[in-house]
Parts: sequence; structure tokens; C-alpha cells
Amino acid sequence: MKKRIQIRMLLGAGLCSIVATLAAAPAHAQVNCTASQSAAIQCFVANAVTTDLTQPRYGMTLAQFEAYGVAVNQILQSDHTHLVLLGTATAIADAMPPTNADGTSNAGAQQTAVDSIVTAEVVKGLASEPAGVSLAQMQFFTLDVVNAMNKTSGYMQLLTPGVGLRVIDSYIVTSTSNGAVNWNALNANLSTFVNTFINAGLIKVPAGVTAAEVVSFVQWVARSIYNYKVSTGRVKL
Repeated sequence: MKKRIQIRMLLGAGLCSIVATLAAAPAHAQVNCTASQSAAIQCFVANAVTTDLTQPRYGMTLAQFEAYGVAVNQILQSDHTHLVLLGTATAIADAMPPTNADGTSNAGAQQTAVDSIVTAEVVKGLASEPAGVSLAQMQFFTLDVVNAMNKTSGYMQLLTPGVGLRVIDSYIVTSTSNGAVNWNALNANLSTFVNTFINAGLIKVPAGVTAAEVVSFVQWVARSIYNYKVSTGRVKL
């Protein structure tokens, strides 16, 4: 409860800051900034770029970056999806850092993991695309959160939110012999693991999602973890 209050306070403070900045900013040249919530966000993003508060990223044009700002607002208003993405981000930031086993940088491996796992969540029905929001924008949102959390590694290690990913990885490790993964055995073991936890009530299957889809999602995540470890040279998470 205390954590929720703190999160809401932070979100509230951030929203107040955005509103204050928007109110003080000059009107957007091509958009009626008071026409709608989306228009207001587009104006804020455009003015933030103009005043060097931020810059478009991931190769976006200004128009695409404005649309991304609108998408972030939609994601934050979708209770279920934004919580799934925040949970995904914290787990990845903790268990799958943007570094190789030797400590050198490898941001691409982490981004690939983000893209793969968010895709799995949408495909398997564990998260849905809010109205007007694309899968790519959901991936960018998750990656933005991950990038912010990468800078607080000590905090992440204290909470160890990546324990679920490490549990899945433990199955990968035990199914690996001479560097090769026995995927048939691994998938069977993961299926047994997930169904056991579902039957015990330790995993709650979301409404509209089947147990088989949860199993398939976990198996997908296992592939994502394996690809990340190959890319970074890690033996385990």
C-alpha cells in the first residue's frame, strides 16, 4: 500500500509538472492545443523538443514522437496493460541488464529481450494494445522504463523483481548439456511447472486467457532469455 501511494504521488507530481509546463509553453503552430487531451500532449511534446527538454528517440520524427507521447498517455490510462508493462520492465532491468558477461555494454541484447517479451504478452493475450496504440509504441514505452531503471541498479538488486525470469532460466540451465538446450524437455518441464503453480493457485490465469496460453507465453520467454544469454555470453541470469 505504501509503495502504491508513493507511485501515485510521483505520477501526480510528474503530471502537475507537465501541466504547468504546458500552460506556460507557447501555442503549437499547427495544432489547437486546447482542442483535446491528445492535442495538448502533442503541443507539450513539440515544445519540449523545441526547448531541448527532450529529443525524439528510436529514430522517430517529431510527428512520430508526438504520437508516441499520446500513446504513452493511453498506456498509462489502461490499468491492466500499463501494470503488465511496468512489471515486465522492472523484471528485465533486474535480470537482463544491458551488458555482456564481461561487463561491456550490450544495449541491443536488452532491447531485443524487451521487444520479444512484450510481443509475447500481446500475442498470448496477457496485455492488449490500448486504442490508438501500436505494439511498437508499447515496446518503446517498456524500453523507456527499463532504461530509467538501468540507472538504479542497486535499487533493482534490492527488490530482485527479476526472480520470475531467473526461475525460468533455471529450467534452461538444467535442460542444457554441452552447450545445447533440449528444447523438447525444457518445454515439457516448463509446462509441468506452470500447470502445477496454476493448480496450486500460485499463478492466477487472467480472464480471457487459457492455461495453455500462459504455458506458451512462458516457453516464449524462455526463448527470449536464451537468445539474450547467447548475445551477452552469460551462463545464467
